[in-house]
Amino acid sequence: MENEVERIDQLIEEKRDKLIEVSNQLWEYAETGFEEWKSADLISKVLEDEGFQVERGISGIETAFVGSYGSGNPVVAILGEFDALTGLSQKAGSTKKEEVVKNGNGHGCGHNLLGTGSLAAAIALRQLMEENNLPGTIRYYGCPGEEIGGGKIFMVREGVFDDVDFALTWHPEAHNKIWSSRTLACYEVNFRFTGKSSHAAASPYLGRSALDAVELTSVGVNYLREHIIPEARVHYAITNTGGVSPNVVQSEAEVLYFVRAPEVKQTHEIYERVCDIARGAALMTGTELEIGFDSAMFNYIPNTTLEAVMQEKYVELGVPEFDEKEIQLAKEIRDTLTDAEKEFGLQNVKELKGKELADIVEPHVEDKEVMPGSTDVGDVSWIVPTAQCYAACAAIGTSLHSWQMVSQGGSSIGHKGMLHAGKVIAATAAEVMKRPDIIQKAKEELLERLDGESYVSPLPEDYKQYRIRR
Repeated sequence: MENEVERIDQLIEEKRDKLIEVSNQLWEYAETGFEEWKSADLISKVLEDEGFQVERGISGIETAFVGSYGSGNPVVAILGEFDALTGLSQKAGSTKKEEVVKNGNGHGCGHNLLGTGSLAAAIALRQLMEENNLPGTIRYYGCPGEEIGGGKIFMVREGVFDDVDFALTWHPEAHNKIWSSRTLACYEVNFRFTGKSSHAAASPYLGRSALDAVELTSVGVNYLREHIIPEARVHYAITNTGGVSPNVVQSEAEVLYFVRAPEVKQTHEIYERVCDIARGAALMTGTELEIGFDSAMFNYIPNTTLEAVMQEKYVELGVPEFDEKEIQLAKEIRDTLTDAEKEFGLQNVKELKGKELADIVEPHVEDKEVMPGSTDVGDVSWIVPTAQCYAACAAIGTSLHSWQMVSQGGSSIGHKGMLHAGKVIAATAAEVMKRPDIIQKAKEELLERLDGESYVSPLPEDYKQYRIRR
């Protein structure tokens, strides 16, 4: 067999134009969580064209799917995401904020790149297996709603990862490195207050304000923040203010809270305290409260056994190579950032100081600190040994969930990082699939890190539906 890494590089380069077209189409669709109908259909059709058997609508979710090739063990799961964010519509490749659709959606986390980069890996790996008659099963998991709602938590609960030997994925970023840090577990909970409307001037005493209850909940949670662990995060969005007429006592109002902490049990404890605050607000305002448990993501568990292989392949492949035009675009993007954003973006990597785009593979170091964010990849990592990497798809200092990320996610900078990530994942998967010793060691490491704990879905037993938010 010729050098696998070189062959994978070649296979993905041969599909370059097709993959970039897919990414750009996803970027234009910009569909939000659990409404990614066109995006899911596009990726499914490409998988079918490339020889995969696709099962659509898995785990009761219309936009969740699995594309499979091969048979038997080992089974590798390659995770793909494709949901966008609200309010981040932005022109591709622009160095200033320019909406394409007023108040429209945009891929501010680069999931158009993420889904396509993982697709590239699956396609290249399938071709490699076919050419060399290699045993095993490749699965591309189409995972909707990562940004809000967490499609993977429903997929994990339904057991679709139970027979997987290991899982790989990646995320667009401004760095080339292995993601080796824990994340925060996260509960998403919705509080809906129902009161009684009345004329706010003539007879306010006859009304019961649901909006007051939402505001009192916010005040209570603000006081709570002093009395929870410093690593925790609690934040919210008022999703229904009850109307726009000040002279009407609002009879309904709704607020969505995210409660995060390093461990699920810590998150659950804080969640209970936030619920008590909401109940108190309802008592104070004479309103009724309905608590809706929307979602719950587990903290991510790194796997250094798999990460070591991924690092080795990353170093062998090198980094995305950017031309002068792309470096200039990155410079102009960086000019829109604050000094604090630029400094934060360096992440203490002194070799990147003074550069516009990352040009090194950073050393593989397990981060002992908890990354203050959440992902439903965490749920998968409790069931299956999981590894993931970053690939440079944006200028150093670019924040995710920003118009700058949307702009670069539709540019050649993002495309180059995306294709490179696909190569890293495919090369890692090819190596691990022929090394049962690595798979066994990775599974043993996961058991050791779990330390006797097991995955128990925190979703209510009767909770069958995910929530679409418009």
